[in-house]
Amino acid sequence: CLGYWDPSSDGYQYDPFSKQKLAGLESSTVSAESVLTKIPQLPPTDEGLQIALSMPLWGNKMDLSLWPADASQNHDVFAEILEKAHENLLHDDSGAVAKHCASLREKGGGTVDIIVDNAGFELVTDLAAAQYLVDAGIAKTVTFQLKSHPTFVSDALTKDLLETVDYYCGLDPDKFPAAHAAGLKWKSFLESGQWKCEENAFWVQGLPMWKMHAPLFDDLKARCDLAIVKGDANYRRLLGDLEWDTSAPFDKVVGAYFPCPVCALRTLKAEIGCGMAPEETERAAKADKNWMVNGRFGVVHFST
Repeated sequence: CLGYWDPSSDGYQYDPFSKQKLAGLESSTVSAESVLTKIPQLPPTDEGLQIALSMPLWGNKMDLSLWPADASQNHDVFAEILEKAHENLLHDDSGAVAKHCASLREKGGGTVDIIVDNAGFELVTDLAAAQYLVDAGIAKTVTFQLKSHPTFVSDALTKDLLETVDYYCGLDPDKFPAAHAAGLKWKSFLESGQWKCEENAFWVQGLPMWKMHAPLFDDLKARCDLAIVKGDANYRRLLGDLEWDTSAPFDKVVGAYFPCPVCALRTLKAEIGCGMAPEETERAAKADKNWMVNGRFGVVHFST
């Protein structure tokens, strides 16, 4: 209705959420500086990978729908989340992910796709993890699978990723040295082809992922050594938005059909899930009656 695809329309390529995305990006620079200070210091080990993956996992909690309205550039909101990250993890396959990534490193690096969810600070944590994957020798190339057009408030498009990189390149290196340096590195990755951006209309559709369009499915199957699926909305599509038994194994629900090895990083924001032991879901329910919907708890799932 906006004429998004019509070059003659005033709405051509217009993103109605641009102001919110920019506000989220600008208000999160202190948290980003903290994250981006740590990333270059992480060793190319299993522990280093697990820490790197924790960034985009819990970064999903801070999408634009949940980012505090009073967040400022002087307060590290994300550090407070990471302090409680371990106790709020209801399933953790990061050891299996690390083993798979070690095999990619041993062969000289693989092809990793990140199926992106949200712009703003969450996208920054995705970029931070992608930086680690390249620097640690796990990935020769990282392809960001992005939305083809804005649908929800924080949907990440190619232009959002490029604007984020440019924004970080332009930060004051005296005030935000790690973030500025990261921006320059990300730009070099894009220019060298180590990072690639792909947009696909499938990522903004309501179809379950087992109905992935054939060209996309075939591409992932032939090319991708590891797909990292980000966020609650993408996770729900992995499950077809169906009410599975929450203890049903992830590798039986998702691994049975997904075209390549897949790691799902999710903070729970909807009342469906799988791959969580009954004692863990019981623990979460006792701690918080809204445990399935408020983003407090998370999972790391993996299947080959």
